[in-house]
Amino acid sequence: MPLEIVTIPCRQDNYAFLVHDPDTGSTALVDAPDADAIEAELDSRDWRLDEILLTHHHDDHIDGVAALRELYPGVRVTGAAADAHRLPPLDLEVAEGDTVTIGAEAGEVIEVSGHTVGHIAFYFPASDLVFTGDSLMAMGCGRLFEGTPAQMWESLSKLATLPDTTFVCSGHEYTAANAAFAITVEPDNVALMARKAQIDLARARDEFTVPSTLASEKATNPFLRAREPALKAALGMQDATDAEVFAHVRALKDSF
Repeated sequence: MPLEIVTIPCRQDNYAFLVHDPDTGSTALVDAPDADAIEAELDSRDWRLDEILLTHHHDDHIDGVAALRELYPGVRVTGAAADAHRLPPLDLEVAEGDTVTIGAEAGEVIEVSGHTVGHIAFYFPASDLVFTGDSLMAMGCGRLFEGTPAQMWESLSKLATLPDTTFVCSGHEYTAANAAFAITVEPDNVALMARKAQIDLARARDEFTVPSTLASEKATNPFLRAREPALKAALGMQDATDAEVFAHVRALKDSF
């Protein structure tokens, strides 16, 4: 059976994800913004936490780790070897190409620097799931606090090679704001207009907009579309490289 995911709203606009293997009963957590919210969700489902996977070092993704270790003795914490010096103590240090497991399912570690240097994503192909933290996000990508535009474009290009059916589990509810920006970049994108309307309706109902599908991101996310002739034409950058277009779009978003 595929892995079961539960999206947990935390803090002001963060998401954490419980990932449960129904065949083995094993449960993992991707990122730990708020131990109380995560504990409440685990208790409501009578699940025990076995594993914590960390995408990057920012406080709003790791603050709950120490408390969760206390609540669930023996929980294993996994994170990037390159970031081990600024993550909570790790039981398993990983790098691109390494394998992690949740129950009986294996996942792949993908290096996605840009938002931070040392950011990683976790891809579980059998369940069509990728956990991207603050790299690829619904309708957007993370601000470049540490990395360069070239690094982030390389990271997004890796993620874009995954199957279109992949569910993108990203770390924040920023989708409405991202859509408002995206429509200014590519105002004639029919798929984008339709998705923005759906997002606005969902948020008016206080519904989550995460996860999203990679197919939807490729059709509407301007940061993934930097290679597309339609977006280059909309920006008057037909002769620019894909990386140059991405850098321009990121700069526009930073001042939006």
